[in-house]
Amino acid sequence: MCAVPLHGADTVCGRCLSSPPRFHRTTALGDYAPPLDGMVMALKFGARLDLAAAFGGLLARRVETAGTALVIPVPLSFERMSERGFNQSLQIARAYCAASGARLAADAVRRIRHAPPQQTLALDERRRNIRGAFEAMSSVRDRQVLVVDDVMTSGSTMDEMARVLVAAGAASVHAVVVARTP
Repeated sequence: MCAVPLHGADTVCGRCLSSPPRFHRTTALGDYAPPLDGMVMALKFGARLDLAAAFGGLLARRVETAGTALVIPVPLSFERMSERGFNQSLQIARAYCAASGARLAADAVRRIRHAPPQQTLALDERRRNIRGAFEAMSSVRDRQVLVVDDVMTSGSTMDEMARVLVAAGAASVHAVVVARTP
């Protein structure tokens, strides 16, 4: 479910067994390790938007998209968007949609609360930090949703996105990320 690398096909980690996430599955291009970690950092903090195009294209090759699926990027807060000037998840999602023909729903969810970056927090703090940070803005009722992000570490952001989307009626939520921390 969460894409933590484990030995054996269809093996589910202990955390997913004891507390299943609200998203139904995860696809990651690879582990957050060299060279992928450096490429993600270059995208986020060096504005290497060409990498978003490459990531989106590679994800489109890896993920089968149903005709009715909506692709939703994890939104940034206004403050983070102002600092960075772009949303890396939106850039990856756009490239994914261009390569796959899937429908981008960039405004389906908005971030309603600024919070400290997740990577600066411990696991239990991450869940509290992100809780209530998103709001559904359009109908996703009975739709398959692909939520696109650059990195999944604890899964807390993706779980909160899925909570909001499932509450808004999404039939399923598939987490699609560039990198997964091992």
